[in-house]
Amino acid sequence: MLIYKIFRADEWAALQADGETQGAPIDVSDGYVHFSTADQAAETAAKHFSGAEGLVLLACDTDGMADDLKWEVSRGGAKFPHLYRKLRLSDVIWSKPLPLVDGVHQFPEEMA
Repeated sequence: MLIYKIFRADEWAALQADGETQGAPIDVSDGYVHFSTADQAAETAAKHFSGAEGLVLLACDTDGMADDLKWEVSRGGAKFPHLYRKLRLSDVIWSKPLPLVDGVHQFPEEMA
């Protein structure tokens, strides 16, 4: 199953350069890397990245995360995937720009 991480351009560049990351500042603060499912990603973008440009959407496969991935209740009682280890570049299946058009982030068609 694919899960999704939204990064700012500098966070994505750091992951590419270092090969792993503890995530965005909120991830470091919370002690795990926040992910969203395909159904949750647009709401995550609207809530946490409203108006932000230059974002990158990463798709990661849960199979390679095994026991380090926990599904925990969060926003609205929904279960969200949380990674309790560093995110590795090798976890990323693909990355795509997440453009902002008329104030709304445009997600790739393959997420539909």
